[in-house]
Amino acid sequence: MDQILGKVLRDAVWERLDMLADLATRADAQSLVSVARSELPRLTEGWRAMLEKHEPDERGDCPTCSTRWHRCKAPCSVWQVAHEHLVAGGLAPQRDLRRAARRSSAAVPTQTRSAEATGRHALIPQVATH
Repeated sequence: MDQILGKVLRDAVWERLDMLADLATRADAQSLVSVARSELPRLTEGWRAMLEKHEPDERGDCPTCSTRWHRCKAPCSVWQVAHEHLVAGGLAPQRDLRRAARRSSAAVPTQTRSAEATGRHALIPQVATH
């Protein structure tokens, strides 16, 4: 049951991102301003909430990515991706955000995805995702 719910949640998020990406490229100026005013605050709050969970602890470890047996030093992969996409801008990989074709195919485990599929830039050292 958890797998089904997880898939429903993931699909809903991907669909929302696809819709926003489509709006960004196809909407007229007035619609784009309206969408930006409503969606940018939601997106920034979402990033903030996610990044707060990955703030380093007093030892410099990411409490979310670390496990009992393996500590993940900050910055974890979540912070690296945030930096790539929110700060680095032009260095971030260019991807087609419409993933409908990929979603219809068999799911690929995270650890086997390529750097492009996971949004990682080749110049940024890879950190294991936990």
